[in-house]
Amino acid sequence: MDRFSVRYRIVANDLSDARAQALDIALEQTLEIPRDAVPKGYVEDVMLGRLEHLEPAGDNRAYLADISYSDDDIGGDFLQLLNVIFGNSSIKAGVKALSLGLSDGIRAICPGPRFGANGLRARAGISAGPLLMSAIKPVGLSTAELAKLAGEFALGGMHYVKDDHGLANQKTAPFDERLKACITAIAEANATTGGACSFVPNVTASGGRTIENAWKAKEAGAGAIMVAPALAGMDVTYQLATDPDFDLPIVTHPAFGGANVVGPDCGFSHALYYGHLHRLMGADAVVFPNFGGRFGFTREECQSIARAGLDPFGDLETTLPAPGGGMSIERVEAMQSAYGDDIMYLIGGALLRAPEGVVAATRALVEKTRA
Repeated sequence: MDRFSVRYRIVANDLSDARAQALDIALEQTLEIPRDAVPKGYVEDVMLGRLEHLEPAGDNRAYLADISYSDDDIGGDFLQLLNVIFGNSSIKAGVKALSLGLSDGIRAICPGPRFGANGLRARAGISAGPLLMSAIKPVGLSTAELAKLAGEFALGGMHYVKDDHGLANQKTAPFDERLKACITAIAEANATTGGACSFVPNVTASGGRTIENAWKAKEAGAGAIMVAPALAGMDVTYQLATDPDFDLPIVTHPAFGGANVVGPDCGFSHALYYGHLHRLMGADAVVFPNFGGRFGFTREECQSIARAGLDPFGDLETTLPAPGGGMSIERVEAMQSAYGDDIMYLIGGALLRAPEGVVAATRALVEKTRA
């Protein structure tokens, strides 16, 4: 296949209006010139986007348009792929990108996740079932206090312990110091329990330091890294995932990315943004707000993210869903019902506030998920 397709939801007055808008998207996303100025031959026949299918969306005011684009449009470049999928049209009201169909050209530049669900399980030393991840926080604690928390999570049986996304290079716990202290604390806990807990530092930083921090994490012995693509850049995440020498799992965080999905008539669908695009950039696990927490994602939206990360998508490895945000031990059964076993439970604050302490609360969570 030398063309890929994107499905858009278009708000329109009627079918004629929807068709005009869809043809405009096909032109805008590729040639960006008036239609009557399009050169004949290769430019018109290959490079111009094609409206392949148009139908009502079923809600009396919107239509679904499938538009195909040539692999030649993307020129073997990941960012140009994103630009063709939803560049200028993302600025328009009433247009939402819903899904993506792969092509040979996309597969050539997007190897996808290196580890996926199975690789993350292997690093944690378990063969099946849900994974557990928690976060050290809040900002303002000292390095020693944060490392103590990391060690307590590991003693309780946590599989992965990550930085909170707000932890960067603050004076109370600078990145280099915190990285080494948390890895040491978790290693000491693993030596006590025989576990295989890993530290996942937040490497997101400006001025090229995201990649620099990622390599520091690898050299220090971290088990994975966390990056916020909406802050650091999707291409930075993609660079790390496609670097053959950087062999750590990548966890992506949703910070600064919410505006891409929360509009009903603009932006991306939850599945395309957090599922397929993060999978294409190489995320092994994707953090997103769970339904029923302090954010507004619905159960259906969250399940669509999980399916987009786990269902067959060409031959790409899976991206493990990691829903979190105000979760608790009491919510485990609801999450199990929604996601099954291919999930990474992200529970932090509820364990920090437990009266029995972090270690005991983590052990209770481990038992709950095993049951």
